[in-house]
Amino acid sequence: MNKAIVARTVRSVCPHDCPSVCALDVDLLDDKTIGRVRGAKDDPYTAGVICEKVARYAERVHHPDRLTTPLRCIGPKGAGQWQPISWDAALDEIAQKFTQIEAEFGAESIWPYYYAGTMGHVQRDGINRLRYAKGYSEQYDTICTGTAWPGYIAGTGLLGGVNPEQMAEADVVVIWGTNAVHTQVNVMTHAMRARKERGAKIVVIDIYRTATMAQADMGIVLRPGSDGAFAIAVMHVLLRDGLADRAYMAKFTDFDAGFEAHLADKTPQWAAQITGLSAEEIVAFAHLVGNTPASFFRLGFGFTRQRNGATNMHAALCIPAMIGAWQHRGGGAFHSNSGTWALDKSRLTGSAKAKSSVRQLDMSEIGPILTGDAKALKGGGPVKAMIVQNTNPATVAPDQTLTRQGFAREDLFLVVHEQFMTETAQLADIVLPATMFLEHNDYYTRGGHTRVLYGPKVIERLQGTWSNHEVINALALRLGLEDETFHMTDREVVADTFKRSGYGDLDAIEPVGFVDRERPDDVARFANGFAWPDGKFRFTPNWQAVADKKRYLWTCDPADMPRYADYWDINEHTDQTHPFRLATSPARGFLNTTFNQTPGSLKREGEPSVYIHPDDASHLALLDGDHVTVGNQRGSVELTARVSDGVRTGVLIAEGLHQNSAHREGRGINTLTNATPAPPFGGAAFHDTAVWLRKSNN
Repeated sequence: MNKAIVARTVRSVCPHDCPSVCALDVDLLDDKTIGRVRGAKDDPYTAGVICEKVARYAERVHHPDRLTTPLRCIGPKGAGQWQPISWDAALDEIAQKFTQIEAEFGAESIWPYYYAGTMGHVQRDGINRLRYAKGYSEQYDTICTGTAWPGYIAGTGLLGGVNPEQMAEADVVVIWGTNAVHTQVNVMTHAMRARKERGAKIVVIDIYRTATMAQADMGIVLRPGSDGAFAIAVMHVLLRDGLADRAYMAKFTDFDAGFEAHLADKTPQWAAQITGLSAEEIVAFAHLVGNTPASFFRLGFGFTRQRNGATNMHAALCIPAMIGAWQHRGGGAFHSNSGTWALDKSRLTGSAKAKSSVRQLDMSEIGPILTGDAKALKGGGPVKAMIVQNTNPATVAPDQTLTRQGFAREDLFLVVHEQFMTETAQLADIVLPATMFLEHNDYYTRGGHTRVLYGPKVIERLQGTWSNHEVINALALRLGLEDETFHMTDREVVADTFKRSGYGDLDAIEPVGFVDRERPDDVARFANGFAWPDGKFRFTPNWQAVADKKRYLWTCDPADMPRYADYWDINEHTDQTHPFRLATSPARGFLNTTFNQTPGSLKREGEPSVYIHPDDASHLALLDGDHVTVGNQRGSVELTARVSDGVRTGVLIAEGLHQNSAHREGRGINTLTNATPAPPFGGAAFHDTAVWLRKSNN
C-alpha cells in the first residue's frame, strides 16, 4: 500500500469535553483531507500524548454518514422521513416558526439548548447572543459541573489550583474520582513521570478497579457515594496520629475545636461500614499522605456525580488542607482552572442584553421540562420551540424516557444542528448540518491546565455544512436583530474577546497558538491566603457564599446542608426491590456520545455491557456474556453481563454512552438515571441510581 503524502502539518486543538484540551499536530493531505492526528510534543501538558479516539479523528472528519444537507421532517417525529431543503429555506422556516411561536406564547416559550460537544467558546457559547437579545428562556448549566464546582469553591473560594504539571514533582499523586486512562490520559503522563523520576507513589480512589487503578501503587475501591465518609475518617486519623499540620491550619484555615469534635467519632471502623474498605486501608492511606506532605490531589468529576457529590468534593479537598500540602511544591490540589481565565466574553455571549426577569431552565431537567412539570418550568408556560447545538440530550440527559417523550411532542418545534443523525436529530423538525473543529475558527480554555489555545480553521468545510456561529448569525438577522456581533466572523469574535480580555492581538498569538494564563506558583497554592474574605480555607463551608460567587440557584433548603465537611447520606438508597447501585462510567473509546459512531471506537467498546461481581452473578445464576435486564421505576435497559471481581458486591458499572439503537430494545442507559436536581445547586446524579438486575428472556 502506498503511503499517503503529507502536504504539511498544522497545529490545532482538541475541541472535546475533556479537561486536557490537548494541543494537536494534524497532518494535512490536501485542503480538505486530514491524515494522522498526534499530540503536540512541544506542549508541556499534552507532551506528545493523546487519547486513541482523537488519534483516529480522520474517521470522524471523513465519515460517510456526516450530514451535508438541511432536512425537513415530513412524517411523524422519529419515523425517519426527511425532505432535503436549501439552507435559505431552512433558516427562513425556523425564523418564521420562532416569530409565530413568540407572538402566540411569548419569548420564554423558546429555549436554545446547548452544551460541550465543542469546548470552543465561540461555537459553544455564541448561541446566548440570540437568547439574550430575544429574551428566550435561559439555560441553567448543571449537567457536568453542577455537583463538582460548588464543593471545590466551598473550600478554596476559587475554582483553581496548583499547575497540574507539578504532579511530576510530587512524592504522592492521588487520583480521586477520575479514570484518567479513559478520560484524560495526560494526567497519567505526569503521574508516571513522578514515579519514574522521584519514586512517587500513585494512589487511585474510585468505585471499581479501573484501567487507571491498574497502574496504581495503592488502589482504593469505595462504595459509590461514600467518598465523604472516607475523607473525614482519614482526617480523624491525621488528627489522632499527630499527622495534621496544625501550624498550617491555624494560619490558613478555619479549623477549630468544633470541627475537631465533629471528627472525633468518625473512626476508620465507622467509615469501614459505609465505604466497604477495611479500617486498615483507611489508616494506610492517611499515614501515606500524612507522612508525605508533597502529595498532589487530582480531584475528578466522577465522584461528584451523586446527590452528595458537592459535599464529597469538599470533604476530599479538606485532606490536603489538613496536611498542609498546599505549601509544598509538588503538593496541593487541583480540579479545574475554570475560575482563572479572566475572559471578557460580553460581546461573544451578548450578556449585556440579558434580562434578570427571564426564567432559567435547568438543562438536566429537560425531560420534566418538556413533559410539562410545573416546578421544572419555574411556574411558566410550556416550551414550544428549541434549537439544540453541541449536545445529544435524547441519549445524554437523565431520565431518557421523559426526555424522548418531550421531544416527540408534535407541538414542539425542534431544530437540531448536528454533524451526524443523532438520536436527538432523529426527533427534530429541521436538521442542520454542522462543521467540525478543523473547519472553523475558535479558542479553547483548558480546565485541566493553564493555557488558552487558539484553534484555527485548517481545512475547507465539508460542502453543505455551516458552523454554529454562522447559523446563529443568520437566524438572528432573519429575526430582525441588527447588533454588529451578528455580522462578525468567528475569527473576529476570537480576536475581539482576546483584546477585551487583555490577552493581546490574535495576529501575534496565532503563530504561537496559545496564551499562557499560569498564575504565579505562590498564588496557585494560596500561599498568600485562600480566596475568601478572611483568607482562610473553609472546613466549615458557607454554601450561601458559594451560591453568591457563582449565582447558583438553591435546589434544597440551605438548613439541610451539613455544617462541616462531612458524609451526607442522601443518595438513592437500595432496597429489596432495587438491591444494586448503578454507576454509568465513561468508556475509553467514547466521550459522551461523541465517537459512538466511529469504527475504531465501536470495535473497542463492543456491545453495551454491565460489570457485576462474581458473587452477585452466582446468586443470580448468571454467566459472563449472558443477556441481562437492568431496571427501576424509570424503565429498563438491555445489557450484556461482564462478570468481574473489579467491582464490589451490590455495585454495577455500565461504561459508555452507546447509541440507543445499540441496546437490544432501543433504550439507552440514561433511561435509569434520575433528573431530580442534586443539592445544593442542581446537577445530574449519573452515578447514583438504585436498580434491579435479572437474566433476560431474549
